[in-house]
Parts: sequence; structure tokens; C-alpha cells
Amino acid sequence: MAKVVLGVATPHAPQLRLPIEGWYALREKDETDRRINYAGLLAKAKPDMDRELADDVLRQRYDTCQANLGMLRDKLAATQPDVLVVVGDDQHEQFKDSNMPMFSVYYGDSVEVVKRTHAAGAGSQLWHAAKLDEIEDGVRERLNVPRDHPGEPRLARHLIDALRDEEFDIACTNELNPEIGVGHAFVFMYEYMLPHGDIPMVPVMINTFFPPNQPTPARCYAFGQALRRSVDAWDSDKTVAIVASGGLSHTTMDEGIDHMTLDAIMERDADALRTLPRERLNLGTSEIRNWIALAGAMEPETPHLIGDYIPAYRSPAGTGCGMAFTYWE
Repeated sequence: MAKVVLGVATPHAPQLRLPIEGWYALREKDETDRRINYAGLLAKAKPDMDRELADDVLRQRYDTCQANLGMLRDKLAATQPDVLVVVGDDQHEQFKDSNMPMFSVYYGDSVEVVKRTHAAGAGSQLWHAAKLDEIEDGVRERLNVPRDHPGEPRLARHLIDALRDEEFDIACTNELNPEIGVGHAFVFMYEYMLPHGDIPMVPVMINTFFPPNQPTPARCYAFGQALRRSVDAWDSDKTVAIVASGGLSHTTMDEGIDHMTLDAIMERDADALRTLPRERLNLGTSEIRNWIALAGAMEPETPHLIGDYIPAYRSPAGTGCGMAFTYWE
């Protein structure tokens, strides 16, 4: 039977994909982003934000994020799994509000990465994202990311069957939106975790982001447990790594929910993960659901946190991303 050899959880926030100068550009974006109440956040911000945003602090946190991500990437490379099962969220890349499945598995033969730019109407509609496009395009072209990468349809079909038998009503698709290709949570893996894109991938999508049918934390944990049982039951001699892509809290930072999540993971406290407050899992912070699912999947293994939690603030209003890099073995 197949063997799970590693679990990996990583953020995929823009602050990981940009040089330090990009953190200042994101601050400008946040000031006009219509998805958040910047003025309201500014009024409630921590009193020591000047220190949080000091240039030396930002640069130290940037360097630490990159170093920890590198160690996590090295761990994955050293393990050499035959297949990746990547749990990520779909943000209107494959699915729209007219049909938004709670859980979905992609079972196509290949995983297409398409060269694309930020939509003109994204976010605030006022921020020109050309710099981010330029940086990300450089990474993708250097690593030959925009192309077809191998899928693992045999495992994917098995997961669909097995999860159905586990009483999860799984949506599935064997086609990706041709204008977008695979979603951002999975593209990040090719850009920063798989520099040669040579490990077959099965994308598993959770609707973390969009009401009204976001799964509860308890359902996410149960889904992860069922996912693990399904992988373990695959009639194959292949090794598998399961990855959670996304999180922690962002764009609105919430150090409290980040620490609740990480403490529960490190203490292997399933009940705490199942009962994380749903009202705090919104927008980007909702991607914590991917970590909850992975924790369920990796319940038998020991979690390891690389370094410490990093509160990567980027604006006086306290916007940014909570960063942590975790693996199970």
C-alpha cells in the first residue's frame, strides 16, 4: 500500500513571493483595498506598530521567513516523495458562486500552470499590481513554471472513490479553467517548493473562503482524517507527502487565532482544532482550514515547527501575514 512519508504546511502569501521592497508596496495596496476597513483597523491597531514596522524589524522578519521556507523546501526535497497531495483553497479560479463545492479533487492527467496577471478588478480596483506581476513572472520563467506538470490521476480517482465511501460528498473535475490554470495555492508549490516541478501532484480544494458553505473546523479535521485513510488504502508502492498551502492569518492579522492554531497543532490537541472560532476564519485567514485538515491527516505523526511564529506586519493598521513553517514525520 502507499505510504505517507511527510506532512508540510506553509503560507503562500505575497510577502513570501516579493523582495522586502514589495512589503511596502503591499502597504499601499492595503490602504485602498475595498475588502478591508483600513481606517477601522488603523483605529484599533496595536500601540507599538511603529516598532513593528521599523526597517530593521521588517528586514529581519523577511530574512527569517525566507530561511524557514528554504528549510521546509529542503525537508521536502530530502524526503523525495513520489506524489504530492496538496490541500489548498480555490478563490474563484475554478469555481464561482454559482457552483462552489465544499471539497473537490482534481483528477486530470496534467496540472497546467498558465502565465497570468492580476485581474484589473481585483482587490481595491485602485492598486496597479505591475511590480508584483513582474517579480512573479521572473520566478515562473526562470523555473519554467508556466507549463503542464504531471498529475497523478490514479491516486486522485482512488481518493474520490474512497472519500465518497467515507461519506464525504466530493466534487471532482478533470479540467482546469484554461485562462487561469491551476489555482494560486498550487502554483506556489511549483514556484517555491518544487523548483523543477517534477513531482506529480493531486490538487485537493477546500472552500475556505466563500460563505455560505465553508466547512466547519471540525469537518475539516474529519476530512483530513478521511483523506489520510484514503491515501493509506491506495494499492500502490508509492510514497506520498500531504501539503497544506495557505494561511496563517492575513490580510487582517490575528496573532491570537494564529497562536491558537499553532499551539493546538504542536500539542496535538484535536479538540482545540475542531473548535477554533469560525467567526475569526474569514478572507485570507480562512486558509487556516487547510492546516486543520492537514493536522487531521497527519494525526499519527509528530509535528515540528521550524523556528518561531513570525508576525509579518506591513502597515500601521496591522495588516500583513502570520507566518509559520511546519512539518510532520
